[in-house]
Amino acid sequence: MANPGYRPLDRLAVHNSNKGGVVYSTLRTALTRTRSRKALVVACVFVISCLLFLAPSLRDPESEWSLQKLPFRFNRPMQKQSQCTPDEYSAGEWIYRPYYTRPGPLTKTYNLTSSSTDSPPPVVAEGDPEDPISGYGTKPPTAYLQNMTKSEDVLTFTRFEACASSREYWWHLAADRPEQFDRFPGPTEWEWVPGGRCRGNPGLRDWDREEVVRELVEGGGWLLVGDSVTENHFFSLSCLLYPHVIGYPDYTKLTTMYDRAWPQHLYLNPTSPLAESLAFPNGFNISSTPLVTFRRVDLLWSKDDLVKMHKEMHPEFYEPASHDTPSTFQLFGEEAVWTISPQEYFDIFTKPLPEGNYRTMVVSTAGHWTTNLFHGYKREGEPEVGSDPQGKAKPVWNYDGLVQFYQDVMGRWVVEAQKMISHSAPLPTSYSSTSLHPDHDDMSGRLGRIWPIKWKNGDKKERKLRNRKVLVRAYLPGHEDCHKKRSPWRTILPFDWNWWNWAEIWRFNKVFMDLLADRARYPDVHYLGIDRPARLRPDAHSTGDCLHIMSGAGVLEGWSHYIWHFVTREV
Repeated sequence: MANPGYRPLDRLAVHNSNKGGVVYSTLRTALTRTRSRKALVVACVFVISCLLFLAPSLRDPESEWSLQKLPFRFNRPMQKQSQCTPDEYSAGEWIYRPYYTRPGPLTKTYNLTSSSTDSPPPVVAEGDPEDPISGYGTKPPTAYLQNMTKSEDVLTFTRFEACASSREYWWHLAADRPEQFDRFPGPTEWEWVPGGRCRGNPGLRDWDREEVVRELVEGGGWLLVGDSVTENHFFSLSCLLYPHVIGYPDYTKLTTMYDRAWPQHLYLNPTSPLAESLAFPNGFNISSTPLVTFRRVDLLWSKDDLVKMHKEMHPEFYEPASHDTPSTFQLFGEEAVWTISPQEYFDIFTKPLPEGNYRTMVVSTAGHWTTNLFHGYKREGEPEVGSDPQGKAKPVWNYDGLVQFYQDVMGRWVVEAQKMISHSAPLPTSYSSTSLHPDHDDMSGRLGRIWPIKWKNGDKKERKLRNRKVLVRAYLPGHEDCHKKRSPWRTILPFDWNWWNWAEIWRFNKVFMDLLADRARYPDVHYLGIDRPARLRPDAHSTGDCLHIMSGAGVLEGWSHYIWHFVTREV
């Protein structure tokens, strides 16, 4: 029978009498005093309240209370063991694979157990007399389609069933000009073999269309922000995820001119067999919650934003030539551009269900950062860097000056992006009780935790709910005279004529690479330098120019593949 006068603290003191009993006795005596207990409770409540109040500021890199600015440091949680970094992914090469040997557009055919030091199968160079098909011991099947005679044939070559987006359908697939049909199946017969640990086990995650759709629903969707090259990426993703997604708007039914600024969405197809096995977040609406959205934003800032910041950061451009001659400097020329303020697409990214359920924002810019658009920087025949005998700041012209301004405004952009994530409201962490198959306990908690989900068959799965992330994908230049090229390169070749700003793109990319090297300051904004596979594919462009990339050549599909791997395995 228990002693009614016995208290837990008495037991604690007795049990530990051999281990500093005096300390435990003192603690017991202090806590048994009513006044001391009340003071302890008040102190605990005060500390907890302060932590809750300061929590947003602790994660804000610009706050005076930021963890990065405090005189002491908290140890960050242990990072995941990397399996395939962006650099390792890019350190690979293209190998020849006849299209009919691949069941799907991202089917992996290279040896899963190969190490990073193993050599992949050889690339068949342009003009190589060796028969590439017989060289791999594979004879074409009887129904092998060897020549393209109509636009629809491209779906056979790319291994796409179809594409959900209807915007410039055949243009995105490079199948809109019969005079270029003789290119096929060439550009669709190459597989990217990544380097480093990506080729090992576990390595780069195998592409699984159904699992990608599941994670876009249950784990959160993607917001793609950028120019028309990012639109190429969106279209390709609509092909990879078909038939489980529906594209909107339907451009085949438009009766008026479209606006390039319109958002484009991929929604879950309600007739998809996956719909009955998904665990929908509370508030998810199949008809109004996008899985993927593309928003045209060429510069990442609005023109008004950029003009205002330019006057603030570089007043030397606006100084009058003389007391009687006012400044005539204009930052922008007449070239068309589609762009909005960050706050506008940040608001889209953090919009709650049912309108939004985004966890990953992928941005890419640089293609429109030219001295044609930023016409004020164009000064032919003048030195890039001016000098003043009196030490007064002088304008820096042409691309030296434009890249400097780009660095200024993108430095401000990454701060705003991290702040947006730090201050955004948590996403739902429980699944809808009306879902067709999960029967789970109510799970409330914070993002980044792993919650056990109880399914109707009694099994339990662990589903990780991730924080929002922003990924900056490296921009890529085009290839001069691309339509004369019919196979990948082994190495990136220099430019002959420097069309547009192509020879300067590496400088714009380096700005983001250097900024985001500070992982402590920007823990949720990442740079993905995965442009090299595209740099090696002069044969993979659309029919009308040498910048845009066709869907189905493996370049755009590789972006989707690696981004999916990165957000589910690397962060």
